[in-house]
Amino acid sequence: MKSYIHFIRHGITEGIQRKWYYGSTDIPLVDEGVTALNEFKDQGIYPELGDADVYTSGMLRANQTLHVIYGDVPFTPITNLREMSFGRWECKTYDEISLEPEHDDWMADKDGSFCFPEGDSILGFYERIREGLRELTGFHRMKELAHRHDGKDAVSIIVCHGGTIAATMEHWFPGDRENFWQWIPVTGRGFTVEFEDGKAVGYKEI
Repeated sequence: MKSYIHFIRHGITEGIQRKWYYGSTDIPLVDEGVTALNEFKDQGIYPELGDADVYTSGMLRANQTLHVIYGDVPFTPITNLREMSFGRWECKTYDEISLEPEHDDWMADKDGSFCFPEGDSILGFYERIREGLRELTGFHRMKELAHRHDGKDAVSIIVCHGGTIAATMEHWFPGDRENFWQWIPVTGRGFTVEFEDGKAVGYKEI
């Protein structure tokens, strides 16, 4: 039996088009995002659904992406795998944020302890993601146990966010890429992670 979790980033939103810092704002996909997802789908890049267990972060853009790719399928939200919250800086560009009084404190932050005004700190975000991953892998372990005698692969699919995926891959595969930002996949793409004995042992890009 093989064991996989597929992580897929949601499609294009207005926030991506406008280069906003946003995470907790629950905005939808734009038409261009739906079109791009359908093009990827037509190219056959996405894993087959089969009897996979399906999850999202619970946010609108993730739920819509799931629907475009796989249709109206049941799923379980894991809210700890939501994107980072930028608090009062949500839906602002970097140029706008650079005028904020806390901007210099953010730039001076070396250990991730800076908290975005009324939002997350980097350290707090990472801890939340780790908690969400414990929840996800706990569900996935039950999927593995359900298939332990029938020879079928244990497969889970989660549609979430670029920052969530980057934090996940950096946690499971430290040192494989230079920094967090290099782990962020293009919208609509992601990673397939393979597991053995409950541990992430390898990955490939979707």
